[in-house]
Amino acid sequence: MTVRLGRGENANEPYVRVSNSSAWRAILLAWGLSLVCLPTELVAGTLTSPGSVDGADEPFGLSTAMVTTGALLEKWLDVERAVDDERLVLKICKANRASCQSQAALQFLSIVDSARTLAGRARLGEINRAINLKIKPKSDLVLYGADDVWSPPLATLAIGAGDCEDYAIAKFVALQEAGVSADDLRIVILRDEVRKEYHAVVAARLDGNWLVLDNRHMVMVEDQQVRHYHPVFLINRDGVKLYSDVPEGSHGFERGVGQIQR
Repeated sequence: MTVRLGRGENANEPYVRVSNSSAWRAILLAWGLSLVCLPTELVAGTLTSPGSVDGADEPFGLSTAMVTTGALLEKWLDVERAVDDERLVLKICKANRASCQSQAALQFLSIVDSARTLAGRARLGEINRAINLKIKPKSDLVLYGADDVWSPPLATLAIGAGDCEDYAIAKFVALQEAGVSADDLRIVILRDEVRKEYHAVVAARLDGNWLVLDNRHMVMVEDQQVRHYHPVFLINRDGVKLYSDVPEGSHGFERGVGQIQR
């Protein structure tokens, strides 16, 4: 799979304009490489300018810049609309589970109910564990015969399989339904320097620290303990952001725990 840079009105002018050289390194890293869990036109978009937003309160502590147009933003907005539709189904099923016609909704509500009985790290860990066990890792090509399909939680649970961003989306929504504030949740798209591929995880803030929820293993670790990962994009309730201050010469973040094979 390849990545194509979008074009502005001037055919020679790319959409992505970043003055920060570190941000360009992140973009060039993504451009033209094989992608596992990222949209084909990942970097086709524009950023807010000038400069970037202080990332002290974001996962990995790096600055970010808002993405204002492009395929990744459009894809995320489509997912948000699908999630809103599924929340209506969840509301109906929660009100009367006996008459609920969606087994996926009942499964999702059961996961949320179990998490709600817990607090703090235990609540986050329950969502991470339950979603990891409920979904089998399979590529979009195997499931749909196409690349780059992002699914909302009930659609993923109905199939029972998905790839990394499907796990992340399901956890992102389930955590909110379990009572975790959306202000404390992020989906982070990273470059895995060991596997030479891209990956999506959820980051959840607890007591001022960011914990990483990964479909590859059950153990949650703090963002600063995760290595061999380059954060590239961040998604939150406000939209999509590009990490624009990846340290020069950084080789990522070395993992402190073992990985579960896909």
